Amino acid sequence: MRYYVISDIHGNLEALHSVLEDISTQDTGEYLCIGDLVGYGADPQGVIRIVQSIAPKILIAGNHDWGMLDLLDLEYFNEYAKEAAIWTKSVLNKEEMDYLKSFRLVYEGEVFTLVHGSLDDPEKFYYIFNGDEAYFTMRLMKTPLCFVGHTHAAGIFYFYDGKMGYTQEAKIKIDYSKKYVINVGSIGQPRDRDPRASYAIYDDEVGAVEIRRVDYDIKTTQKKILDAGLPAWLASRLSQGR
Repeated sequence: MRYYVISDIHGNLEALHSVLEDISTQDTGEYLCIGDLVGYGADPQGVIRIVQSIAPKILIAGNHDWGMLDLLDLEYFNEYAKEAAIWTKSVLNKEEMDYLKSFRLVYEGEVFTLVHGSLDDPEKFYYIFNGDEAYFTMRLMKTPLCFVGHTHAAGIFYFYDGKMGYTQEAKIKIDYSKKYVINVGSIGQPRDRDPRASYAIYDDEVGAVEIRRVDYDIKTTQKKILDAGLPAWLASRLSQGR
């Protein structure tokens, strides 16, 4: 089975369309969504409709999703994120809110775990930027793989024989005796100096994970953000990948 793991779409409809087009050229598989459909971008409703249409097998809540539901205080967010959250909340209807409310915080299967930020108090949405932070999640993992998002920076931490490693290789073979924390990056707002949308593929038949990058129409997305009256920084950062 192939699993297509998407995260941090953030109301960016153009990026989502490009990723789904890329996926459509590949083998049939299941979608897994690990949070933050909304926030920052100008198309939260369009993104929710598209995600509903692809019917992910698992839906995980992100901090911006929780912000819409008053499950996370908006004071948690920086000034740009807070302004975008207030705007997003004003345009979503009850059905869309109820959809976000249906997301779970953590999923644990036989081989992989899904969480938006960290398994260490997942409701606090801690970031995993380094090996020490990855270790807090690894010590709680009961599966060899854990897929995360939240930092908007794609990369893979792995732990074996008392040593932590990290790679940004596009594709790796899985050794199931190790533990892996796989950050799939962001579809809608990458922050790793690569402006292309990012998502991951896990193929359990061949035991491999691939991080894929996809070009999309950034200028159209930027114009929509500005036309909506959202902060200009949320538009300009997209072309810089930060």
